[in-house]
Amino acid sequence: MSRNSLRQIAAALVVAVCVTSAMLAQSGTTQPQQAPPADQKPDQNIPDAPSAVQPPKPAPEPEAPSPEGTPQEQAQPNPGPSEPAPQEPPPSELAPETGVNPSEKPPVNIRTVPQGGATKDNQAAREQLFTLSTSVNQVIIPVTVKDDSGRLVNGLLAKDFNVLENGKKQKLNFFTSDPFALSAAVIVDLGMKDVDVQRVAHTFPALEGVFSQFDELAIYSYSNVVSQQANWQALNQRLTDTFTSLAQAGGRNNGPPVTSGPLGPQGPTINNMPADPAAPIVYTPGRESRVMNDAILKAALDLSRRDKTRRKVIFILSDGREYRSDASYRDVLKVLLTNNIMVYAVGVGGSAIPVYNKVEKLHLPKFGYSDILPKYANATGGEVINELTRTGIEDAYARLIGDARNQYTLGYYTRATAGTAYRRIEVRVHRPNLSVIAKDGYYPLPPPPPPRP
Repeated sequence: MSRNSLRQIAAALVVAVCVTSAMLAQSGTTQPQQAPPADQKPDQNIPDAPSAVQPPKPAPEPEAPSPEGTPQEQAQPNPGPSEPAPQEPPPSELAPETGVNPSEKPPVNIRTVPQGGATKDNQAAREQLFTLSTSVNQVIIPVTVKDDSGRLVNGLLAKDFNVLENGKKQKLNFFTSDPFALSAAVIVDLGMKDVDVQRVAHTFPALEGVFSQFDELAIYSYSNVVSQQANWQALNQRLTDTFTSLAQAGGRNNGPPVTSGPLGPQGPTINNMPADPAAPIVYTPGRESRVMNDAILKAALDLSRRDKTRRKVIFILSDGREYRSDASYRDVLKVLLTNNIMVYAVGVGGSAIPVYNKVEKLHLPKFGYSDILPKYANATGGEVINELTRTGIEDAYARLIGDARNQYTLGYYTRATAGTAYRRIEVRVHRPNLSVIAKDGYYPLPPPPPPRP
């Protein structure tokens, strides 16, 4: 090959290198582009490479953001001359029924409002969205059914019962025979004779044993004042310690107060004159108060604040003596019936003596009453068992708490308007030779207060 031919080839190579360098400089990159894989479709949005002969076309001006645009869209930078303008996806790629691109990120300031409450922008309207109303006309009646031998009767159905309110038959809308967890207020009378108090104290372990782990207890005591020994809690060591401490308490003097005679406050006398004028005079204090009404009222008010799904009972250990309480029987009974609380009691001491208990029921001045405890039990659907011996008292615990837990529970919706008048209830069973124990009536709850404006 001649020298002229070699020179022409070298010149052509130089021209090609120069043209290639110019094209790379205009495209702004010095790296060669890699070809896409064979199985990958080419991106249709990639712009064409600028021509080496004609200058590149200027990029279109971006549109001004709309007022409804999100802060992220308004802050997005304008595409440069080397970046393509964003294109809207085709309608087929939008989310169905919304027209929103699923690939776009939602705005950050998202607020969730209750359904139907988006247009309610005032405080009163928002409070009404979460207001729950309950009816005060639902009446619940625990019922105990026993046979002639005093045993509980099981297996009865709702069709076996009839409920009458003020003589009118009611339609039941609730019935169950399932046992209930108890909220029990245990009240111990420390104003009894010391021998009776000590007999009851020895039965405290048996009293603990009749309650389950699902029950809750509070312990009270009274004589001339009411004291709460333990607050509401399940069976635990603290309740055991409370019963142990309560067992150390003593009652009053077993004998009657001495007011005259050789052992009287003035000592021996001769012709009604003290034999020893220098002997000190000892005065016997008057009869102590026995505030049983106040103790029941205290326990009832505490029970009224307990969970409504529990069965509420007051369990009293006393001889039934009531003297000089601030609260009256009628006022306490109204609180019991309004809050569906039953009174159960174990009568000890004089109330358990067959003849003596009838004499004690006579109301004597300065001696108080001894027949109020059975009245509480009969009016609220509870029971009273009188026992003299320690074994009898322990058996009474199991019977009474078992009756309170395993009852039929009836419910109905009364059409009577809310008020303060007493409403009498009668529960009947369509079975022969069965006795029914239920509350005699109730005081309706007052109507709920009107909603706040």
